[in-house]
Amino acid sequence: MRIASRFSIAVHILTLLGSGGFGSNTSEEMADSIGVNPVIVRRITGMLKRAGIVSAQQGVAGTRLARPISRITLLDVHLAVEGQGELFAAHLHPNPNCPVGIGIQSVLDNVFVDARRAMEAKLAEKTIANLLDEMHIKPSPEVLALE
Repeated sequence: MRIASRFSIAVHILTLLGSGGFGSNTSEEMADSIGVNPVIVRRITGMLKRAGIVSAQQGVAGTRLARPISRITLLDVHLAVEGQGELFAAHLHPNPNCPVGIGIQSVLDNVFVDARRAMEAKLAEKTIANLLDEMHIKPSPEVLALE
């Protein structure tokens, strides 16, 4: 099972914007860096916009960060593009006459809740600024001005 690639694409978009990107930051330019279709970039950028992480105007080239990169956590990004939906799901129809089948869902649900909490805690520790630092990329002056 994999987490949808929307999350990694969203993080890529935000690190591009944080680094100064390509200047105009069009979906075509970002898509070229990410290796996806520009439509996907526009769709994910729309999700980030609704979450208040970026600003973009239809018909005007370019996407901008709406807040400082030091205040955009990976958890913010995950919630923006993946929502609060379940990360894991148990199979739906275990045999209720089986001693394992009758109890497996509640046991797995507890494990899944713990795993989700651990993942969210880890994502909350990292910001886009941290990622740029780990890649040895300095934020652009325009991005630093948001701080």
